[in-house]
Amino acid sequence: QVQLVESGGGLVQAGGSLRLSCVASGRTLDTYAMAWFRRAPGKQREFVAGIRWNYGSPDYADSVKGRFTISRDTAKNMVYLQMNSLKPEDTAVYYCAARSLSVMVVAGAYEYWGQGTQVTVSS
Repeated sequence: QVQLVESGGGLVQAGGSLRLSCVASGRTLDTYAMAWFRRAPGKQREFVAGIRWNYGSPDYADSVKGRFTISRDTAKNMVYLQMNSLKPEDTAVYYCAARSLSVMVVAGAYEYWGQGTQVTVSS
């Protein structure tokens, strides 16, 4: 089992920044991939960014490329999502997720989920 807990959400004005954190526990994550998803009101959960736990380049949704950065600190069992130049359309509940092996953009491929953290961007 893997437990994931997100933090760092909040209310920010358009153009501002936030950093989301996800702490993982429960088992070694060496063979896992980590990802951030989001669900906006009335929409399905969508992939935002993903990265393998201990190697590899990150993947991003086109909508966040150049604005968001995913990173990990394996010593602290932490995954981060740095969000810059935020837009009102980034408003959503953001979820941390984990799955074995590679990053996938489909939410159903992930085994473990956090409870989510709300990000609201005002115009």
